[in-house]
Amino acid sequence: MPTPTIIMVAPNGARKTHKDHPALPVSIAETVDEAAACFEAGATVLHAHVRGKADEHVLDAGLYRELIDELKVRVPDMLIQITTEAVGVYTPEQQVDCVKAVMPEMISIALREITSQFQKPEFARDFFNWCDEANVHIQHILFSEEDFQQFLSLKKAGIIPQSHRCLLFVLGRYAVDFQSSPDDLKPFLKTELSDLCWFTCAFGGQEQACVLAGIEQGGHARIGFENNLLLANGSLSTNNSEQITHLVKALNNEKMSIANCVDTRRILGLLGRE
Repeated sequence: MPTPTIIMVAPNGARKTHKDHPALPVSIAETVDEAAACFEAGATVLHAHVRGKADEHVLDAGLYRELIDELKVRVPDMLIQITTEAVGVYTPEQQVDCVKAVMPEMISIALREITSQFQKPEFARDFFNWCDEANVHIQHILFSEEDFQQFLSLKKAGIIPQSHRCLLFVLGRYAVDFQSSPDDLKPFLKTELSDLCWFTCAFGGQEQACVLAGIEQGGHARIGFENNLLLANGSLSTNNSEQITHLVKALNNEKMSIANCVDTRRILGLLGRE
């Protein structure tokens, strides 16, 4: 039986605000409301960002803990993955300090950032090992085929533990006007992926087409306003949950199964770690 598809929602990101879309969640209350709506629509994982007083991206342990506490009350079955995105502001040391202060169940971390552009792999190794000991699940974010090959090399060298198998392929970051296409996935598919749990996200209006191409190859989906504000037909999406609803409909039309909360924990290797 095919593996059910996990749907992760990335509802805000680090840079967009209400100026980009009035329904983009910025505050903790808005993010919790949006997470609940997306969970109802079919997303089982929230990729979470928090914002400072000027709506800027922050790695703030107190705000993350507040968000997680609120989410556990409102949508207790939804998995929460916090971002460690640097946005050119935070150092690897600050990223690590934030994670250790929050102690989240899941994090995403760009391999380029935590290794200081692959120049300090030993620092990353120590952090990865700490995460394993602390039961913090890592999704490694990869922006290019080069990043993917670095991941494989660092894993072979023992810098990245063999247990790390969750990846996110980001499509379109280096494209003109951040517009991705399903063809952008092809370089990642040159490598055998059967032992990995991988997701696709994509900048631009072809987001849904890109994640569907990934699902057809055995991957999972991350969608939301962080990367794209449009529906597949080119119209402006009302909110993140509408994007989830459209993806679920497309998967149902292809008779593809969608992961529930238990499926998601099993696929990610999190069963028994609640």
